[in-house]
Amino acid sequence: MDHKFQASRQWERIQDHWFTEDVAVDLTNFRADQRNYKLSLWDPATNGVRYLKALIYQVGMGLSPEDWARIRRTPNRELGDPTTVRCEGEPLCMDYLQATFEVGFIEREIDLAGARIMEIGAGYGRTCHMIMSNHDVAAYRVVDLRNTLRLSRAYLRKVLDDERFEKIEFVEVDELDGRWPERFDLCLNIHSMTEMRPETVGAYLALIDETCAAFYVKNPVGKYIDKSMDGYVAGEEAVRMALENGPLRNLLDIHDSEAVRAAVPGFIEGYRPGADWECVADGRALPWSYLWEAVYKKRDR
Repeated sequence: MDHKFQASRQWERIQDHWFTEDVAVDLTNFRADQRNYKLSLWDPATNGVRYLKALIYQVGMGLSPEDWARIRRTPNRELGDPTTVRCEGEPLCMDYLQATFEVGFIEREIDLAGARIMEIGAGYGRTCHMIMSNHDVAAYRVVDLRNTLRLSRAYLRKVLDDERFEKIEFVEVDELDGRWPERFDLCLNIHSMTEMRPETVGAYLALIDETCAAFYVKNPVGKYIDKSMDGYVAGEEAVRMALENGPLRNLLDIHDSEAVRAAVPGFIEGYRPGADWECVADGRALPWSYLWEAVYKKRDR
């Protein structure tokens, strides 16, 4: 029997364009160029959605029963057409995977039933959405800049029913001064204090110290400079502005576990609202290498 072994048209094209006769002459960078991206690995520069979906799928398939329960009790998660995969019959996106981890971390330390909550910098409202869908809280205040507040108000109006939505108060940052006497059981800040001026962070921590009984924070442990990650798509000036913000401005390799771990004590101290506050729980905020989360409680005086 005659056998004919030959390259497919796909691989003939690859050989013509990327695996030419000189493919093995210089191996210096071959695992970071099109030779390896055609042979073994998808090019991350052009396959970002592929890698994001793979990450969502991997994280989603590892959810605990408690994580799944929180997600399934949170309706309308597909508003806005997020990048999703389907695990165990449920559409999952990275935002709500993070939200179920955030709320699960908080639940282990704080009783949210009947709680009064303040969130500083809520983004479009994913964590508020999940908390309101899973707990009968007494009140929820969102503090943010005007345009972001408009987005979170519009989003939460769409995803929550009337009873839950009516418990939310939306407050612009410049309206805060006259509202400090109110008391909250919990304050949240998720990945926004790192983008504020240091003096603004100090003012918010003072506000938390005066008005709150507990504080959940999730932010980077430090700053990084790594042009390979996004090519500085927003420009060099955006990078410089990012480096000058937040309470933690030390540079580190965010993909070095030892460097991240060494920065954790500074994170714990940098986000402590005051001398009377104790960090009762902390850990890496999955799935990111350099985001840390912590819960603080104010000690009884």
